[in-house]
Amino acid sequence: MSDTTAQSGFSELTPDVLLEAVEGALAVRLTALAHPLTSYINRVYEVAAGDGTRYIAKFYRPGRWTAAAIEQEHAFVVECAAEEIPVVSPLRLSHGGTRGEAGGISFAVYPKRAGRPFEPIDDEDWRRLGRVTARVHVVGGRRPAADRVRLWPQHSTAADIRHLLDGGFVTARHRRTFADLGRAILDVIIPVFEGCEAIRIHGDCHPGNLLERPGEGLMVIDFDDMAMGPPVQDLWMLLPERLPDAARQMRLILEGYEDFREFDDRTLRLIEPLRIMRILYFLAWCSRQTGDPVFSRNFPDWGNDAFWGRQIADLTEQLDVIRRGRPA
Repeated sequence: MSDTTAQSGFSELTPDVLLEAVEGALAVRLTALAHPLTSYINRVYEVAAGDGTRYIAKFYRPGRWTAAAIEQEHAFVVECAAEEIPVVSPLRLSHGGTRGEAGGISFAVYPKRAGRPFEPIDDEDWRRLGRVTARVHVVGGRRPAADRVRLWPQHSTAADIRHLLDGGFVTARHRRTFADLGRAILDVIIPVFEGCEAIRIHGDCHPGNLLERPGEGLMVIDFDDMAMGPPVQDLWMLLPERLPDAARQMRLILEGYEDFREFDDRTLRLIEPLRIMRILYFLAWCSRQTGDPVFSRNFPDWGNDAFWGRQIADLTEQLDVIRRGRPA
């Protein structure tokens, strides 16, 4: 089945279609509940079995990940669970694997797990963040994930820039400026990554993806952006401010982190380059959804001349921060 056909099916994913797919995958009779949950890129629903058991069904946007990439995400989460790291593992489906397919659309089913958003209050809370992240990285360092994004300038960032230009997403007025800026960004940040390690990481480890569960501690959720990248990527987004203004919090995070895994302090220099890479990644992420009505409603001004003017200004400012070697 072509990506175009699968995309059409994704847009037309109805409760009847998804319930039938999940019922078959779980070999469990479901009720009529199919409650949509907030997710900009995938389709995520809460469903329920007749005995009251709740599940979360996640249907992956076609064209974003290959089947192998999805399975490597699942394998990483399952490995973390085996080490008693609080994560939500995909369920084994009736065919024995964790990835199902309906009309060319990959999906997974998870047990519903609740928790409250984690807000660090004292020093020990910051150390806890470091410990749970390090435990994930201990597992992540055991083997590579060849089919996941390699979060490295000459790989993922160069590809994001090419995608935005080749796909015609940058308006004609700003195309040359954006292309020149993209080359300048790569020239500056590629050397910074030389000699750094790349392991399996969460990839999107911001506070919203950490929940507090009584009796279990911190739960790490949503491995959808799992990548091969530098460990510091999973630390800098936990900070409330840029590094100089959050040096104390980073010190505490690293104290907890090094209870389980060594950290190369030299990789703190990657934080500002990773910040500009994230901006470009987000732009490419959005561009892949521009035909989706849900995206258009949420981002009505995405892609016009004014939008690209703002993005170029933000990227230029961040590049200046990197060149100066210190945050603004």
